[in-house]
Amino acid sequence: MKAIGYIRNGDPDVLEVLDLPEPVPGPGEILLRVRAAAVNPTDTVRRAGGARAQGDQPPFVPGMDAAGTVEAVGPETDTDLAPGDAVMAIVVPGGAHGAYAEKVAVPAESVVRIPAGASFPEAAALPMNGLTARLALDTLDLPAGSTIAVTGAAGAFGGHAVELAKVDGHTVIADAAEADEELVRSLGADHVVRRGAGFAEAVRALVPAGADGVIDGAVQLDEIVPAAADGATVVTIRGDKGDRARGVRFWSIVVGKYARRRDLLEELRRLAEAGRVRPRVADVLPKEAAAVAHRRLEAGGVRGRLILEF
Repeated sequence: MKAIGYIRNGDPDVLEVLDLPEPVPGPGEILLRVRAAAVNPTDTVRRAGGARAQGDQPPFVPGMDAAGTVEAVGPETDTDLAPGDAVMAIVVPGGAHGAYAEKVAVPAESVVRIPAGASFPEAAALPMNGLTARLALDTLDLPAGSTIAVTGAAGAFGGHAVELAKVDGHTVIADAAEADEELVRSLGADHVVRRGAGFAEAVRALVPAGADGVIDGAVQLDEIVPAAADGATVVTIRGDKGDRARGVRFWSIVVGKYARRRDLLEELRRLAEAGRVRPRVADVLPKEAAAVAHRRLEAGGVRGRLILEF
């Protein structure tokens, strides 16, 4: 089969078309014929030389989101899915195993049907970022009616954090550049303030005691601490952890914790069908343009996910 990957770390030009053996689904696994794979920041970080799992050997195939059809079901697999079903999946990449491939075998718990009416690119934009946002909110573990501050709200992860926080019944204060204000309001944010260095002060102006919880999708880290109430938690996606002033606690999350939570992936599908979670596609590119997609993502300003077609 064809896959997109790299032999050595480096800039986007290290990405190439690879010929790899077709995977065979083992017990408890489902083989997908991939039609679309999302390009995420995690992919670019791995390609550049970070976040490699210990023991991984080349070739390396990135990709954490796949949408396509069921090709085969492995032995001893408890599933209601059958060959030909249109599905989406979260993929935990390792070595030559990743979503940038014509076929990928994943645990049955990582696969659900695509939302009714969704295209394959739209479905591919949902699993990883949606589950990461769900994990962020579950980590905060706040009662309905709490106030949550979200940075990076115009991005895929931050946008889903806003949407799911509203599903959970919270008040959301979200950041946005001037050009993104309408987008972030459309996601359901109750208050939209300007992104950047003044965000924490803007949150305090709205909530003098500080937000009950913070989801830091823009990786502002220490700069965001004043936005949090005494003893509140700041959830990050870039490895920061520990206590700060006033008992504010940083907690880093890794979506792999939810990679086999089929119940949560099913809930994302249902919310997408109800219009309460919106998969956003910035552009669809042929798989051979993976390097172009990585450059565009690293340059910043992409709203929604870039999708590779297979």
